[in-house]
Amino acid sequence: MKVQVRYFASLREAFGAQQSLDMPAGSTLGALRMALAASSPRHADLLAPGRAVRCALNQRMCDEATALVDDAEVAFFPPVTGG
Repeated sequence: MKVQVRYFASLREAFGAQQSLDMPAGSTLGALRMALAASSPRHADLLAPGRAVRCALNQRMCDEATALVDDAEVAFFPPVTGG
């Protein structure tokens, strides 16, 4: 399934605004985060388990156990962002 990943605040500065990614059916937000972390050393550092990163699926805050859906928009951002 295809997902659109968007980054905000410091993550946007590190990775750019967005990217598309294909994930296997039945994947979760946590699996997506781990797939992204495996894609480069910079991703591994900033998206590592234990790092404070919030996530949203289709503009709703979710935890990493949430299942992805096809054509979803996933957002990753630090817990505190400027206004």
